[in-house]
Amino acid sequence: MVDYARLGPSDGERLDELNRFFARVFPDPDILDCSGASVRQRADWLGDERNVALVALHEEAVVGGLVAYRLDKIEGRREFYIYDLAVDELHRRQGVATKLIEVLGDIARHAGAWAVYVQADPVDGPAVALYTKLGKREDVYHFDILP
Repeated sequence: MVDYARLGPSDGERLDELNRFFARVFPDPDILDCSGASVRQRADWLGDERNVALVALHEEAVVGGLVAYRLDKIEGRREFYIYDLAVDELHRRQGVATKLIEVLGDIARHAGAWAVYVQADPVDGPAVALYTKLGKREDVYHFDILP
């Protein structure tokens, strides 16, 4: 059985576990290293309602996770952006990613958001299939602009 939870201000250790999980799953673990963040910084981040960190737990171990950000636009529209989403290989194809997105959807509805959106690389067939099943696809370009 898999349990799902949103992390709160007192869940700094679980946030560290989530980031270590992402570092194992994603190809560039250095990007996800938040070891320099203090206990207070983690608590502040988790306590900010615009930040969402969700975990899927099997026997108390993180087997999936989602990080999303609430965007409050000037015209009054609110959106949530899924930044990171991953599921452990042994727990894929069991509805874990879908459930994480559904939990975020509940949070977004409660916050008055009109949309949740996510990006996927075209070569990531399983992600594209999942997101196609759950929503409407838009073909857009993504640009990384360095400061």
